[in-house]
Amino acid sequence: MGKNLVIVGGGAGGASTAAEAKRNDPSLNITILEGGKFVSYASCPTPYYIGNVIKDENNLIARTPERFRETGIDVQLNTPVVNIINKEKIVKLKDGRKLPFDILALATGSKSLIPDIPGVDKPGIFTLKNLEDAIKIKTYLRENKCRKAVIIGAGFIAMEMSEGLHTAGVKTVVIHRGSLPVNRWDARLSSFMLEELKNNGVEFVPHAETAAIETGTEGPLCVVTNQGKWDADMILLAIGIKPDIRLAQELELTIGKTGAVAVNHFQQTSQKNVYAAGDCSESWHRVSRRWVNIPLGDIANKQGRVAGRNIGGKPFKFAGIVGAQSFRLFSLEAAATGIDEKEAVLANYNPVSTLVWGNAIVGSLGEKKIGLKLIADKASGKLLGAQAVGFAGAVSRINSLSVALWAEMNLDEIAYLDLAYSPFFSGAWDIIHNAARVLRRTI
Repeated sequence: MGKNLVIVGGGAGGASTAAEAKRNDPSLNITILEGGKFVSYASCPTPYYIGNVIKDENNLIARTPERFRETGIDVQLNTPVVNIINKEKIVKLKDGRKLPFDILALATGSKSLIPDIPGVDKPGIFTLKNLEDAIKIKTYLRENKCRKAVIIGAGFIAMEMSEGLHTAGVKTVVIHRGSLPVNRWDARLSSFMLEELKNNGVEFVPHAETAAIETGTEGPLCVVTNQGKWDADMILLAIGIKPDIRLAQELELTIGKTGAVAVNHFQQTSQKNVYAAGDCSESWHRVSRRWVNIPLGDIANKQGRVAGRNIGGKPFKFAGIVGAQSFRLFSLEAAATGIDEKEAVLANYNPVSTLVWGNAIVGSLGEKKIGLKLIADKASGKLLGAQAVGFAGAVSRINSLSVALWAEMNLDEIAYLDLAYSPFFSGAWDIIHNAARVLRRTI
């Protein structure tokens, strides 16, 4: 008989752990415990499902429980875990059952932050964390014939949802306590994105602190802020997420400074028979040289694969991340990688930066505006981070610069990179080359 592997959580991290562990050690008896209705689904495209670009939620499911069972992996949906006792190697379930394990993997993900304000529990108020949330939102929009929505928060999920709701025919207001959306990006790039929001009819309310949610006069809901009141048919709370570490704390696992489960490069926690992957765990940042928590699906998939290989007896290290991220906002691409100036100072670098505006294609073919910011270390010229926003080519530039970060390249090397050139995609001197040369001259 093989060892018993119990995985708590069936999202990207948990599903990847299960599949890879079984692939490397077919003798394992693997059980995935998922508290919700779905396993192995894609949560990142859910704003476009809500916007009806993706019409069928089944297209977001990578693998069904039946498919897992065909490979010898047992999936139990709607099965919340109440407690885990590592000394007894027992997982206690809400229905009273107890499952034995030899190896445990936590893929508990993250939880949406909920503001502590009156009325936040009213019907019609949602968070978007998973496929179940997306189905509830889409169903509510349809059944209630919603025409007005308020999004509280202005991160990249809020930006994607402003497009999704607009596509669904819902007039949208974004309320944000800061001055500009998506504060990871330089203010000049965020201003570019703000223009795109306004050009597509999305109202943006800056410096707005939400005080309460009340019954509306022109809709079932009303958001009350220090900047005024906004009626809505539905409200999306998009102020952030935090790692779900309840079970990890009960197991007395080490929690990192980020608030996520501390792991090593093999995805092992402080208890060697317990692994963690995905949003609930930390990742090693190759640029800042620190452990961080960046809750993205691609990272969860990779960490799950690494955990599964190690559980399956094929040692493998997760080399870390550089912090690459992207999203679309109507006609714009937005992407970033590495660290910004504030993070660079905390990591003991001496940062310098430049922001260059240019054309993503050759001028004779038209104009596709793009802005690219580079951050580097003044002492060494080493690239530390990059941000881009544009009507074309922003993501491809950031992907190239993510590889440069991975390879620890400096500005002189980046300024003469051999990049694929065609007038339809760049000038002979790409904006990457130009930005690197501009920044190098300041050092």
